[in-house]
Amino acid sequence: MSHKQIVAALWVILVVLTLAGSLLGETAEPGYALMLVVTLTMAVKGRMVIDHFMELKHANRLIRRLMQAYFYVLPLATVLSYVLSTRQL
Repeated sequence: MSHKQIVAALWVILVVLTLAGSLLGETAEPGYALMLVVTLTMAVKGRMVIDHFMELKHANRLIRRLMQAYFYVLPLATVLSYVLSTRQL
């Protein structure tokens, strides 16, 4: 598979994940399962963009790791926000 074909296939996957997330957001009941699906999707899509569209797969390790960390910290912050917002005071 050529680089162009891989990028095209990944773009389609990103679009499908985005549309599926929109559908879930509009139709699914809020809860921990939905929140976990959303945060997992955020991390996966972020890694795909970093590695293939920003072409950081072979970049300086520090830059790549900082960008990867962002897509682990952001979902974690989302989970914490959700958990804290649903907690009874």
